[in-house]
Amino acid sequence: MIVLSDKIKNIEESATLAMARKSRELQQKGEKIINLSLGEPDFNTPDFIKKAAQDAIENNFSKYTPVAGYAKLLEIISFKFQRDNHLNYSPNQIICSTGAKQSIAQLLMVILNKGDEVILPSPYWVSYAQMVQLAGGTINTIHTTIESNFKITASDLEKKINNKTKAFLFSSPCNPSGSVYSEQELNQLASVLKKHKNIIIISDEIYEHINFTNKHFSIGRIKSIQDQVVTINGLSKGFAMTGWRFGYLAGPEKIVKACIKMQGQITSATCSITQKAAMAALQADPKCTQHMRDEFKKRRDLMISLLSKNQDMNINQPQGAFYIFPNISKYIGKKYNSKQINNAEDLSMYLLEKAGVSTVSGKAFGNDNYIRISYAAHEETLIKACALIKKSLDKLI
Repeated sequence: MIVLSDKIKNIEESATLAMARKSRELQQKGEKIINLSLGEPDFNTPDFIKKAAQDAIENNFSKYTPVAGYAKLLEIISFKFQRDNHLNYSPNQIICSTGAKQSIAQLLMVILNKGDEVILPSPYWVSYAQMVQLAGGTINTIHTTIESNFKITASDLEKKINNKTKAFLFSSPCNPSGSVYSEQELNQLASVLKKHKNIIIISDEIYEHINFTNKHFSIGRIKSIQDQVVTINGLSKGFAMTGWRFGYLAGPEKIVKACIKMQGQITSATCSITQKAAMAALQADPKCTQHMRDEFKKRRDLMISLLSKNQDMNINQPQGAFYIFPNISKYIGKKYNSKQINNAEDLSMYLLEKAGVSTVSGKAFGNDNYIRISYAAHEETLIKACALIKKSLDKLI
């Protein structure tokens, strides 16, 4: 008899990947499904990045690289941080990984001991809580609502800090809410965190380029807490490079060395060809991705307009990323024939089965009574999906 570890039995499957899998299963049965569950840009990787990868293949960059990444790449990332974010990270404070997801996972593995707490504002990305648990820690959640645009205050944060607090983990722009913290709001949070020098501040900035405020601000710029901050980023979202698997982490050298040690035992370095492509992407003028951001903003406005036709769906205006995170609590308790909607998971499954549209329950993001809808799809697809959603929701009584 095969017995699996308690670690794997106690964590949940990624809700976004689970809904994508269910969508594929229905498609294989001949069902027409519009997948708005995955956070994947529908754009193609820019040609100049693909050309850099092709050149790397032709020039036989196919050997092992240093675990943290090519020295030249680390210099480029250091330059990128200075140019775009006004952050001063030297190359020995940076490590490249196979995606920002790995960067975060191994960071938590090297900083958490059993019983350590990580403060998470909810809604949070689905994998944060499971990663913390896998690393032996526990989550301490700060719940937010649509009325506050899913953002916490300094007072909210201060109330949650205790002698078990090891880290504060957040994303801006946020997945799934699309919320963006302003410079003023981050300074207010920093005024609390600077009093607790033992707390590691983990800033996930993977959606940096999909920021509709045009004012992305990195919390690591705030001098009073600079030595506490670990900054996470990558190429998947802003450069439409999800399959290339490239993320990077920058922070105190002690933490980065620990991550290099951990990564050396798990994956070693990320793909050498991807690293060469990353050099091209990160050296480029950031404006090269602006057309994608502008298109996402148009789609956001379209989705708000269309989904607002559902009177029982409460929607705010996200300031970044490519998701709508509406409150659907008014649908709880409604029925379609014998099917009753008891929670957000039920509503997501109802929309999948009856509307043929795949969404994700807010429960996976730490906020019940919400669902996440991605608008990383063509306008025609979004218009059709919203019409199907409305038709199905109108059937609930």
